[in-house]
Amino acid sequence: MKTSIARASLLMMAALFIAGCTEATFEDIAPKAEKRLPPALVQSMRAKGMSTTSPIMVRIFKEEAVLEVWKQKDNGRYDLATSYDICKWSGKLGPKFTEGDRQAPEGFYTVRPHQMNPQSSYHLSFNIGFPNAYDRAHGRTGQHLMVHGACSSAGCYSMTDEQVEQIYAFARDAFKGGQTDFQIQAFPFRMTAANMARYQDDPNYEFWTMLKEGYDHFEITKVPPKVDVCGKRYVFNQIAPAGTTFSPTAACPATTQPESLSVAYKSYQSTYDSAFSAALGSRKSSTPAPTIAGVKEAALVADWSRRRARGEKVTRLPPSLERPQVLMAEEQKVPQKLEATVAALPTPAPATQQAAAPAVEPEGNAQSETVAAGAQATQPEREGKSLRRRLLGMFGG
Repeated sequence: MKTSIARASLLMMAALFIAGCTEATFEDIAPKAEKRLPPALVQSMRAKGMSTTSPIMVRIFKEEAVLEVWKQKDNGRYDLATSYDICKWSGKLGPKFTEGDRQAPEGFYTVRPHQMNPQSSYHLSFNIGFPNAYDRAHGRTGQHLMVHGACSSAGCYSMTDEQVEQIYAFARDAFKGGQTDFQIQAFPFRMTAANMARYQDDPNYEFWTMLKEGYDHFEITKVPPKVDVCGKRYVFNQIAPAGTTFSPTAACPATTQPESLSVAYKSYQSTYDSAFSAALGSRKSSTPAPTIAGVKEAALVADWSRRRARGEKVTRLPPSLERPQVLMAEEQKVPQKLEATVAALPTPAPATQQAAAPAVEPEGNAQSETVAAGAQATQPEREGKSLRRRLLGMFGG
């Protein structure tokens, strides 16, 4: 009986491939959204005290172009399960401000089962949850910000198809194990003292310093921090008094924090301050990467995106405050180039002088050199006039 079923399945698969008009593929029989993690990866996780269905957390670092998947171990703490090189992310370092600015978000986000998309046009995807409470409190806009496959990005974090299959499987299995949501921490770079020193003069520095507190809490505890928003700021592992809540736009209530965490954080911060001071005095740090210069630059890029979507001829690269032009630079320069080229051409001689020149150059007499010199002088004039006509004809002059 089993042999007959297996044979029937093979025949059905063969028929699907022979019938050229069908859209059925192996993925219809073994869907991409249900692919299992590689056995070697599962074995590595088990050696660290993780199960395939234990909770996960994701960390993203833009500058390093790395996405990390962390999983809870038997002792309740999280450890790194694996990491992936991000195939593409768009924009610059810095947060997303407005729809169309092509910025990949930075901050703390939450993914729930309904945000998973097994039918994505980009192989597989999940929505990271932008805008969150912090983003909305600051009037930031945008939608459909994803981690997805296809290695193509316009504000998302894009992976290869093989990578996103594994990342999707991590999330799927964690939800099957009972996790109701998982946290995504998206940072501009690893929040080390050396990196923070490199960007101390950046307009996004204050925002990044705020994110760093959540980064530090995870580094200390190896447990995803409790994240709230009040006073238009992220707050981490804070406990509000009974009967009070955190309101994103209202002032933060008086809060407390577990004493053990508070003590550990002070010690961690003391070590960091020393390393930061040393990094400021060092000349070995690498050049900072490009960063977005705030709301004004984001608005420029958003305008560029809208024009581009309408089919207008815009600059190849998005604009910035240093390069604010949006329309095609070459298109703007054509009339100027034409005018300069035409002005540089030799001016043709008056018609009366041209008529005085002999039609045929005499040979074998003393006049020949003088006449030849005159002919050489009028040749550039004739070429210049011809070129002038061609240029003006090409550009509608």
